[in-house]
Parts: sequence; structure tokens; C-alpha cells
Amino acid sequence: MRRFLKLVLVLLASGAATGYGQAMASPASSGQQMVLDRVVAVVNGQVLLQSDVDAEMNFAALEPGEGGDTPQKAMSRLVDRVLILQQMNEQQVVPKISDVDLEKSLMEQRAHLSGCGNYSCTSEEGWNAFLRAHDLTNQEVIEHWRERLEILRFIDQRYRSGIRISPASVADYYAKSVVPAFAQQDKTAPPLKSLSARIQEVLLQQQVTGMTQSWLNGLRQEGNLRIVDPEYASAVKSGSGSRTGGEE
Repeated sequence: MRRFLKLVLVLLASGAATGYGQAMASPASSGQQMVLDRVVAVVNGQVLLQSDVDAEMNFAALEPGEGGDTPQKAMSRLVDRVLILQQMNEQQVVPKISDVDLEKSLMEQRAHLSGCGNYSCTSEEGWNAFLRAHDLTNQEVIEHWRERLEILRFIDQRYRSGIRISPASVADYYAKSVVPAFAQQDKTAPPLKSLSARIQEVLLQQQVTGMTQSWLNGLRQEGNLRIVDPEYASAVKSGSGSRTGGEE
């Protein structure tokens, strides 16, 4: 059955680097220095480098339907990711993800990647070709995906248990969103009873998304966030490019 709503989950790319920007001398004939990396932001004392932003843009290829990414959006997602990981470490709450759950989740994602149109990502040969095309390695993806699942589980544990979806809310969503969607296709919507559980999950994810974004906005304002590169300042301030929530 078609998804009613796509709520894109956090998540946010590779862990931030811990060193400062580096420079290396170019060949002696030039007499100049070639910058290999540079600091773009400092989040509560944790340094983010331009290479971290570049890695975030590479990891965006792992999200189905993603497109039109920019360094500014990648930077905003990276800042959110770092803020969440810092909170997890401070609270000493890092959910455990089994290797079995990790492999299952990653295989499911591989089967739905829009960028796999020219590859067969469910096969090892096709998957490796996809990774090479996006400047990724299998080990990098595994580490990134495990961290992603840890963040999602942390957010789920933080908010989901306190949310209650009323029958009236489910009925309202059915009448205002589901029925019109089927009508546009000249089809009759299935009975509310058969869709109630799925609608309830969609509404729950919407609330989790909103609460998570409000929490992140607070962390941005309360923390010590310094943007070194002015090209990223406006995007980080507005939270542009953040992905929070879940996909039904």
C-alpha cells in the first residue's frame, strides 16, 4: 500500500572531526601552500571541518528520494547531528543496535534508493559500484548507518512513549487527507478501520518530528555554536536542511 506521508528522519551524516584545519606545502616550485581542509564551525567545542560537510553530502545519497542537496543544507544537518550525539553522550544514553538489525535496515534501504536506478544495489556488485560513484566505502556506510539508527532509537525513546493519538485525530486525518487522495485517483478509500493503525503511526511520527525540531532549535540557541565560514551562517541559524521524523 502506498505511503501516506514521508517524514524524513534525522539524520544527518558522518560524525564531526575533532581536529583543526590543516595546510600542507605544495611543490617547492610554487612557493605556496595548499589548504587540505579548513574549520567551518565549532559546536560546543567540537570542530567541524569542510571535509565533514563534504562527507555529509556523500551520505545524502543513502536517503531515498533525496535531491537538490547543497553544502548549506548539509552543514545544517551536520550541526543537528552533532548536537544530538553530544546530548546522547552527556546523558550516557547510546542505544545498542545489533548487527542483525543493522544489516536488515541497510538492506531495506538499499532496495529503495532512488539513486540506484543505474545500479542493482541489492547485489554486491551493484552496491559496490553505487558506493564508488558516491565516493563512499562499505565500512563508512556501515558506521554511518549504525550511528543513524542509534540516533533514531534515542529520539524514539525520548518522545514516543509520551504521545497519545486520539481516535478523533485519526478520523480527521482520514477524512481530510486519505479520502481526498483516493478521490483524486477516482478510487474509493479503504474503510477507516483498516487504515487506523497506519494513520496513527503517521500522526505519531509527525508529532515526534515537531518535538524533535523544537528541541534541536533550543539546543542551537542555548549551546555555544560558532560558524567560522560565513557562507554557512544563515543556513545553520534557520535550521535549513534538517531531516527529522520517520518514514511510514
